[in-house]
Amino acid sequence: MSRQSAKHIPILMYHSISDSSNPKFKRMTVLPALFERQMAYLFAQHYTPLTVTQLMQTRTEKEQHLPERPVIITFDDGFADFFTIALPILKKYAFSATLYISTAFVNGQSRWMHRENETTRSMLTWEQIREIHASGIECGAHTHTHPQLDILSSMKSQQEIAQSKQILEDHLEREILSFAYPYGYHTTRVQRQVRQLGFRSACAVKYAMSTEHDDLFALPRLIVENMSDEAFIALLTRHKPIPDAPMPRLYTQMRRFGWRQVRRGSLAIERRVSYQ
Repeated sequence: MSRQSAKHIPILMYHSISDSSNPKFKRMTVLPALFERQMAYLFAQHYTPLTVTQLMQTRTEKEQHLPERPVIITFDDGFADFFTIALPILKKYAFSATLYISTAFVNGQSRWMHRENETTRSMLTWEQIREIHASGIECGAHTHTHPQLDILSSMKSQQEIAQSKQILEDHLEREILSFAYPYGYHTTRVQRQVRQLGFRSACAVKYAMSTEHDDLFALPRLIVENMSDEAFIALLTRHKPIPDAPMPRLYTQMRRFGWRQVRRGSLAIERRVSYQ
């Protein structure tokens, strides 16, 4: 199949399904009634939800093929409202999904979200996660403490990735095959660590439609917000081309590098302040 005729696959990215959030976290929260309408639309339009691992299998196993209208529904972090709100809606339409869990916060609260002022949002319990897994939802790893992996040392990023995988496998008693980079931040080194630790796919962000030619360890996703029905429909057919000219690619790489340096500087300042 040529690149021009490759099937486009929307990989939707959700975080919290809730009526409650403060302004700094509002972008990552979708209202329950709106989420219900979005799932109803996918059902009515005959979309076929796959897990990320099922998508990977259509690329790596000859007997697996993409459905006519595929969609991947993913959730990051592991908020408790996935179990209380999102899961019943997914079950209503017999939809699969992939849930990425940061293992340090299971049975607790969202303690990493200081900048969003959301450190007390309830997270899933292990009992709920086991029930979620038993219902057919894929559980993937999202590091242990939700750090920015691309600014960690090699040893620390390896530990974060490996620890989350091991803890999930211990609790669910099955191999964990998919990973999602917190904030979407990753480097070639981080990708290599994810691959070497036994994962078979990894999700980034990129705000772009996925295709059958994407790197399985840098799958692009589309963030779903509190948007109009028309905007959601447009998101499902969004084709964002990757520029072929070398200058746009170089500019993008330089901008990413610059932002990484800014974040490293901010992290160093936070550490110095915390030690004083």
